[in-house]
Amino acid sequence: MASTACFIIVSKNDIPIYEAEVGSAAKKEEAAHQHQFILHAALDIVQDLAWTTSAMFLKAVDRFNDLVVSVYVTAGHTRLMLLHDSRNEDGIKSFFQEVHELYVKILLNPLYLPGSRITSSHFDTKVRALARKYL
Repeated sequence: MASTACFIIVSKNDIPIYEAEVGSAAKKEEAAHQHQFILHAALDIVQDLAWTTSAMFLKAVDRFNDLVVSVYVTAGHTRLMLLHDSRNEDGIKSFFQEVHELYVKILLNPLYLPGSRITSSHFDTKVRALARKYL
């Protein structure tokens, strides 16, 4: 069965700074727009949940048909959001933790302006490799 996964990093100002379709399902432009819409709609739920818990991994915060939105909130209120159809919660948590580590390395780069789009091909390659490994 082909898996669907869309990963996005949203800054604390609700601006998407990184997006990737990381699933093995056939990619359609219409589906990509739908995935973005579902993730954007889940931002309000994430904002409410982030203030009620001290956990960084918020697990499944929203559902749309058979798709689930899982979220990891960093200490700086950057949201790592994954839209997926799998039930591998441990793999998703590990994926988020390793991507968070990559994101911190990007933030430590003196040439990166926090809140701007992440355009690094190295970052993109690593995220896609982690998605293949864990999702």
